[in-house]
Amino acid sequence: MTPEWVSIIALVLLFVVGTVLPINMGALAFVAAWLVGMFSLDMKEKDIIGGMSGDLVLTLVGVTYLFAIAKNNGTVDLIVRSAVKLVGGRVALIPWVMFGVTALLTAIGAASPAACAIVGPVALGFAGAFGINPLLMGMFVVHGAQAGGFSPISIYGTITNSVMAENGLPTNEIAVFAVSFVVNLLIAALLYAVLGRNLARGGRVDAAVDTDAAHASLPSPGGATAVSAETGAGAGHGKATTAQLITLFMFIAVAGLSLVFDKNIGFTSITGAVLLTAMFPREQKGAVSQIAWATVLLVAGVSTFAAVLEEAGAPEYVGTWAAGFSTAVLGALVLCYVGGIVSAFASSTALLPIIIPIAIPLIRSGDVSPVAIAAALSVASTIVDVSPYSTNGALMVANRPDTITEERFYKQVLGYAAIVTLVGPLLVWAAVVLPGW
Repeated sequence: MTPEWVSIIALVLLFVVGTVLPINMGALAFVAAWLVGMFSLDMKEKDIIGGMSGDLVLTLVGVTYLFAIAKNNGTVDLIVRSAVKLVGGRVALIPWVMFGVTALLTAIGAASPAACAIVGPVALGFAGAFGINPLLMGMFVVHGAQAGGFSPISIYGTITNSVMAENGLPTNEIAVFAVSFVVNLLIAALLYAVLGRNLARGGRVDAAVDTDAAHASLPSPGGATAVSAETGAGAGHGKATTAQLITLFMFIAVAGLSLVFDKNIGFTSITGAVLLTAMFPREQKGAVSQIAWATVLLVAGVSTFAAVLEEAGAPEYVGTWAAGFSTAVLGALVLCYVGGIVSAFASSTALLPIIIPIAIPLIRSGDVSPVAIAAALSVASTIVDVSPYSTNGALMVANRPDTITEERFYKQVLGYAAIVTLVGPLLVWAAVVLPGW
């Protein structure tokens, strides 16, 4: 069996085993990289390890460390309360508030599942209390997370842009971010038009609610129209603390240094986290343990295996196959569906470092913009995270309100995910790849 097929079969087994068994896919990827590299490619172990993307690992550590501090000192709760207050607590606008807050959290560096885990319970608590369709609310949270997920300082955005740069392809961070944001915003708008038509008659909700007390403080349906909670740093109606204001400034500084002055986002974000810890040591206790270590392991392992795949020639093999279609545009559609279907059952974070290198021969053989293909593949591989088999979708099912049974809500989420998986990649391809920008 040729090395290309050995590595491709290992890739398929990697996703199957990682989906069926509760094993971190990064750990599996390290095993796969070692076995395929050593016994199929005769690679030295130091060369296998050398394939790990240190830049990407540092970035993940830095941005999730900084976000953990923002969560600890109440900055995240401040953002939620401020957003609700901004719309006057209008129930009809609450889904959009949750969309915006989740998008903001992922845009400033939160892992998509982390943002969904924070906002999801609050959002679905509101849904149960004020008669908002739970499917609408839950999917707004997930689409919000994906909308902000490709900002230049986000995890998804960093992965995509780093992989493009490492493979010598042109990058356009803002374009990829814009495509993801607009696609998810349009899907959310369509969902709101279908499921949110009755929200105009809703009441108002007090803005003083935070993520930790959401379920305990929300009233039952038909009860009072306002809720409040005063737990966590800076909760209640109080003004922002000095630590929270400096944390917000730090996010702006990190974004500015990385975008305007082209400084490494990993170094800038971890520097910001260290400065905040030095200034407010008691408020940052436990932040290091909240770094997304599972995601770090995932990306470290997958990036190592992706390097082994490249050494085996698998990306060129699959990309050449896709490029063999009548046009590069049609090949891009096939890869969009491959990314979408696989990601619906597996990790989007694990898939991104692999799906883009696979498309390199397609990019080089056709007339389609590399940025357009990268954006289409990235978005098609992540909008399907509404699936109940993905972490984000599963979080929504787990936090369903008492107004709906788990079985019914699961079926609703599954049905919606099936529609997105079948239609989403096609729409993204038509909007991004077909114009040929």
